[in-house]
Amino acid sequence: MAFKIYSTDDNRAPGIEYLPASAITPKVGMALTQTTGQLALATGATAPTYISMCEKDGECTAGDIIPVIRVGKDMILETTFAAAATSIKLGDKVTLHTDGLQVTATTTNGGGVHGRHRQRQHVPRALLRTTKGVQ
Repeated sequence: MAFKIYSTDDNRAPGIEYLPASAITPKVGMALTQTTGQLALATGATAPTYISMCEKDGECTAGDIIPVIRVGKDMILETTFAAAATSIKLGDKVTLHTDGLQVTATTTNGGGVHGRHRQRQHVPRALLRTTKGVQ
């Protein structure tokens, strides 16, 4: 699975931006952050600032331009858990999985994203609101 827009407060779809990437292999819905002027994989307690809108079979050359959407403070994103989320409660901050496509069942005190666990078709999913808006 990947990060998908579940809803926005104003029901508007974000525009696509084109930004340079670091040496990553982008997948549609991958959580990204911008460091040193290039997009990098968002993992751990790093809240994503962008979501990839393209998929490549191989690694980008640093500086390649890829399409992304910006994560806004009014967005709720949906994705799956990388492991059983039995201990996650509404409002817990969770961490991003190392693949940038899911969240872990690990809670965190700093950073991270707010999770809300729900079941649909017996697949654990997380609805996420970033803790920080666009900087």
